[in-house]
Amino acid sequence: MKPADESPWWDQGRHAGRRPLLLARNRIQAAIRDWLGAQDFVEVDPLALAVSPGNEAHLHAFATDQIGNDGVPRRMYLHTSPEFAMKKLLAAGEARIFAFSHVWRNRERGPLHSPEFCMLEWYRAGEDYRVLFDDCAQYLRHAAEVAGAEMLRFRGAECDPYATPEVMTVAQAFREFAGIDLLATCDGAETDVATLRAQAEVQGVRLAADDGWSDILSRVLVERVEPHLGHGRPLILDRYPAAEAALARPAADEPREAERFELYACGVELANGFGELTDPAEQRRRFQLEMAEKVRIYGERYPLDEDFLAALAFMPPAAGCALGFDRLVMLATGAPRIDEVIWTPLQAE
Repeated sequence: MKPADESPWWDQGRHAGRRPLLLARNRIQAAIRDWLGAQDFVEVDPLALAVSPGNEAHLHAFATDQIGNDGVPRRMYLHTSPEFAMKKLLAAGEARIFAFSHVWRNRERGPLHSPEFCMLEWYRAGEDYRVLFDDCAQYLRHAAEVAGAEMLRFRGAECDPYATPEVMTVAQAFREFAGIDLLATCDGAETDVATLRAQAEVQGVRLAADDGWSDILSRVLVERVEPHLGHGRPLILDRYPAAEAALARPAADEPREAERFELYACGVELANGFGELTDPAEQRRRFQLEMAEKVRIYGERYPLDEDFLAALAFMPPAAGCALGFDRLVMLATGAPRIDEVIWTPLQAE
């Protein structure tokens, strides 16, 4: 929310103050495009309208109706990520692709959240997901270089964008920062809510009576773990529990963990990456579980994209990642909130 006495973004005086940040945004985007092009990536432009916006329980989409020539309305959604469309392109034979896509997520508004924002998403067919760690490090360096920043900054926190990211597993982070043995509450992709609840309560985490395992994990992550991540140097939070990685392959050496990671700087989550799941039957099962959880919590579900599930059978092994581009610009320019680095931000109520 903007302060009541703040002028609109189109006010000439306010725009003059924001303009250097917006021009830095353009330079950062151009530098990343140039780097990806030099790595033989092809830029693609996925459409935003989709039959399914994604099937994660806590993602909330914008719905609309497509009216055909017959005059009959058909429910469609603005995508929460270009993921399904880009994986179809991998199935079609593309090997290295990226997109700067506008995406839409409801129930998200604040200094780090805009209902509409820009996501940089990229995929590498036939490559290990840990190669994405290096990609993320490159983006941090390029953003800082073209913005003329020695450090990334947010709310008094600093992070060296030129330092090699530290890598820590989710299980290690929960032990170190929350005193919780997370893997003891997992059995493959199955979870033990009672054990996690007991551990969290011992550590003084306040929980609701109906919080499930995923709710408790999220609460501990946000309150006890994330504030410690990415200070001084970037951090890769690697190997999420399999139950929290609906689109990722299980880890080969530990069935309780998956090939999923997140990038942090200054305590801010910047990117979410995967070794991609390509088993259509398993993906369908996971989506159905996610939608059952969505119904339990929010009383609604989104349809499955049957075309996407069909394409998975033809998709090669791949690694993919999505990065919040506006957040990267924020940290490189030291902007206090996301609206300052969006050319035409959504007018606050």
